[in-house]
Amino acid sequence: MDNQNNNSQEPEAVVVERGAGKKRTGHIVINQTENKMAKWYVVHTTSGHEVRVAETLKQRVETMHLKENVFEILVPTQDRTVVRAGKKATVKEKIFPGYMLVKMILDDPTWIAVRTTPGVTGFVGTGKTPTPLSEEEVINIQKFVSSPAKRFKTRFVTGEAVKITDGPFTDFLGTINSIDEEKGKVSVLVSIFGRETPVELDLLQIAKV
Repeated sequence: MDNQNNNSQEPEAVVVERGAGKKRTGHIVINQTENKMAKWYVVHTTSGHEVRVAETLKQRVETMHLKENVFEILVPTQDRTVVRAGKKATVKEKIFPGYMLVKMILDDPTWIAVRTTPGVTGFVGTGKTPTPLSEEEVINIQKFVSSPAKRFKTRFVTGEAVKITDGPFTDFLGTINSIDEEKGKVSVLVSIFGRETPVELDLLQIAKV
């Protein structure tokens, strides 16, 4: 999955399937039966349409009567808090743009069902053979997806000139010294008594000049 496409599209709305287990955004449960022969495979899709492709595959699996061999479809996402126009918004950001994961028993019918689904461009594997994810890789992805921490994403960059819009330094102009996206904080250098002083602010307290 080294060739993942890191485009800057806005995260699209994702599907929440209501199965008997936990609800998970972008997670479609087709068959909850445990089967040791089932493996997770990585499928390359048209970037920006991962969820739509997953829904189409689900419909094809049902129509082609393959529910016994295709178990789950997952578009891995994680909560991300973005700051837009001075307001916070939580979005579901895809971890691997252009990819989705399918848990299934690989045979000719399931391979054909996945490979011929509109929007699917191929499996990830060695040569023409799809390569299943290792158990460790699956566990790591599941941990990342279920992480409760909401990470911040901002369009500000270090060294950028900004205006403080809230707090005791309102209307001061300054330069971004550092950004902590995990905490949603920013350090801004402002001139106080003729000396540049770092001031820690919330990302909501600054605006582009």
